Amino acid sequence: MLASKGTDLGANLEAAILAHISKQPHGRASLKQLYRELGAHGGERRHLDLALARLTARGELVEPRPGQYLSPARSTEYVAGRLRMHRDGFGFVIADHPPTGIAGDIYIPREDATRAMHGDRVLVRLGRIESDGRASGSIVKVLTRAHATVVGEFRVTRRGCAVVPHDDRIRQWIRIPEGQELPRETLAADRVGATAAAPVSAEDLDGAIVNVEILEFPEDGEPGVGRVIELLGFPDEFGVDVEIIIRKHHIPHRFPPEVLAEAAAAPVEVVEAEARDRRDFRAFDIVTIDGETARDFDDAVWVDRLPNGNFELHVHIADVSHYVAPESAIDREARLRGTSVYFPDRAVPMLPVELSTGICSLKPTVDRLVVSALLEIDPHGDLVSQEFTRGIIRSAARMTYTAVHALLEGDAALREQYAVLTPRFELMRELALALNRKRTRRGSIDFDLPEPLIEFDEFGEMTGVIRGPRNIAHRIIEEFMLAANEAVASHLEHLGRALLFRIHEPPDPRRVAEFDESAAQFGYSLGVGSAPRRRSPATREPAASEVTSRTYQRLIRKFEGKPEERILSYLMLRSLKQARYSEQNHGHFALAATSYTHFTSPIRRYPDLIVHRALTAALDLSGEPYALFDLRAIAQESSEAERRAAEAERDLVEWKKARFMEDRVGEEFSAMILNTAKFGFFVELQDLFIEGLVPIDTLPGERFHFHEATRKIVGPRSRITYSAGDRVTVRLDRIDPIDHKLTFAVVPPPSARRRKKK
Repeated sequence: MLASKGTDLGANLEAAILAHISKQPHGRASLKQLYRELGAHGGERRHLDLALARLTARGELVEPRPGQYLSPARSTEYVAGRLRMHRDGFGFVIADHPPTGIAGDIYIPREDATRAMHGDRVLVRLGRIESDGRASGSIVKVLTRAHATVVGEFRVTRRGCAVVPHDDRIRQWIRIPEGQELPRETLAADRVGATAAAPVSAEDLDGAIVNVEILEFPEDGEPGVGRVIELLGFPDEFGVDVEIIIRKHHIPHRFPPEVLAEAAAAPVEVVEAEARDRRDFRAFDIVTIDGETARDFDDAVWVDRLPNGNFELHVHIADVSHYVAPESAIDREARLRGTSVYFPDRAVPMLPVELSTGICSLKPTVDRLVVSALLEIDPHGDLVSQEFTRGIIRSAARMTYTAVHALLEGDAALREQYAVLTPRFELMRELALALNRKRTRRGSIDFDLPEPLIEFDEFGEMTGVIRGPRNIAHRIIEEFMLAANEAVASHLEHLGRALLFRIHEPPDPRRVAEFDESAAQFGYSLGVGSAPRRRSPATREPAASEVTSRTYQRLIRKFEGKPEERILSYLMLRSLKQARYSEQNHGHFALAATSYTHFTSPIRRYPDLIVHRALTAALDLSGEPYALFDLRAIAQESSEAERRAAEAERDLVEWKKARFMEDRVGEEFSAMILNTAKFGFFVELQDLFIEGLVPIDTLPGERFHFHEATRKIVGPRSRITYSAGDRVTVRLDRIDPIDHKLTFAVVPPPSARRRKKK
């Protein structure tokens, strides 16, 4: 039976296993049962074993006991998911497949949470399920460990040495046995100022930041056991914060020797023979447009007007697939990393610099190999025709967003400097606006939320946080990349080719209802559902079919430019699901796109490299480069790597902000309330783009209460209220040294302070 599955044996077999187990009572089956009922004999059993291993690794099946498999999607007793610990000791499990009737995450009490570590994938036996859908459970088994290593502070205690994890959600200390206190590299002595004549002792490391390999995982409240493998330095040393974040989030940051050897062998320039079978675009005045600090350039653009009045858009993307062969050492490392990670003062690249800033980077005035999307677009922004080809380009200029924006705003010096290119940039603006209008017509949502930009002085010290600039030049590149990504996705899908889609699923009805309740406080509504305003969001569930991207878009138009725009955009974004990668096309909700992929950044995103291989295989009329089960695994790995990178980048920015504010404790600031909760409200400082919490029990004058129905914090005696969008004056009270959270207190208005003084 199994041998008849064809060339895509793995994907078909996985589907057969899932379908078969799902049909069984309670969605479970034994290994012997599967061998017998799926007709696996002899060597075929190995294929089935491998398929089961892949399914359990992805969480589509769980193995509560050896040789027993169950489908979490069918089980009413067990749930598999990721454990998220709270610093107070309890936790929540985010289910891979949320069971019917359960709302939100599954609560894990403190005594059960000690059986695993934060981030572990665990199997949970469901316990009590409340009438509102809230559920609790107990951890039965750790399925996969999240932390092979832990970064933290080395402590010398009376009972011996231990490491306190930097992440306070990892509750267990790691005990360091005698003889395992020092990293094996002799470099450790230099990091703490010791000499060969005076070797480093454990006492010298007291208070240092180290990385620890876990030898025995903590269980049932007992500490784990580990050995120190890296000494990063002491907490206040320059750059140690980035090193901590890299290891805390387990970001691969050192290229293995075999990867470096392959990278060293990469060519430094394109030879003419490589242009022989490619479309030659070197005579075109193609440009790259990026930020001032960018070092790798993987996209270049060119626009012209055709005789029929349509636009001709060329989007040229670095041909990374020409230099990175499948299953090469560089390819395996790129898949492991998944994405480049960008910190305020450095980057951890997906590819070695010989490629990322060398032969693959579309630098000006040098030949570079590309994969090109050639699109004809009418004045309404509609795609008329498309063509894809391998090409060779020679970028005419390395432009920045700032320069292009200034040029289009009429900067005389820049228009003179780039006189030949200026008409081209004006055409780009015209086309970008047409493409944006087209997306708006179909219901695409534009979240133009500001991004924090950390500023540094010449010594690398942080000087402030500002809102990152957004201008027409950003819009030009964004619209062109969206158009190319969508064109590639629809082209490959039309050909029936397997690829990685970038999908964004419709929002969960409960989250929509919660957002609608918040929007109602400002006089807005998505216009879905008809339940009374004061009912709990849990009882108001708009049907998924009622909510479309156009529903969100209409609301954005209503509050655009209003004082509450920042708040509502923030809350609206939280109501949506995260975009992810998938081998199945489920559309892109926010873009209102039926088919979408990532094609335009193969230097920094592994899925784009996969899509390049699928596209070039189609151009060559060759077979599929990947089976569906390979794409499914890559999609999951890449989605997880993307989330890991985003969390690391956000984590470091928050740390930098906290360090920047250390000398400003006691100062007063103008702020806006972003969101309210039963424990207080979150504020954003008006001029510094920094957030923090005002605890409800610190509000002056009386005891305040949180009203769930109105999402307002109210003083029952004074009737003073605090709600999202309000302007307040706050004082920075303290900064948590562990999680870097800022705590503020409301400063009463001068009149109230005078009354109190009397």
